[in-house]
Amino acid sequence: MPKLPVVSGSEVIRALQRLGFIVIRQRGSHVILRRGSQGCVVPDHREVKTGTLAGLLKQAGVSVDEFIRALNA
Repeated sequence: MPKLPVVSGSEVIRALQRLGFIVIRQRGSHVILRRGSQGCVVPDHREVKTGTLAGLLKQAGVSVDEFIRALNA
């Protein structure tokens, strides 16, 4: 499993949208995305910590490889 990159919240949201997630709503700096029955909450911060990123990818049901490919697309 590759190492998780240090990315911003907006980069995470963009990558998840490429994977088919749709922005449902936003409350403060937290953006809620959904794809089918899978959903996740992304903090729209300058830098998302790697532990937080790992947790939200697990919540979204997205593998690290899949996320990195969408991030670089």
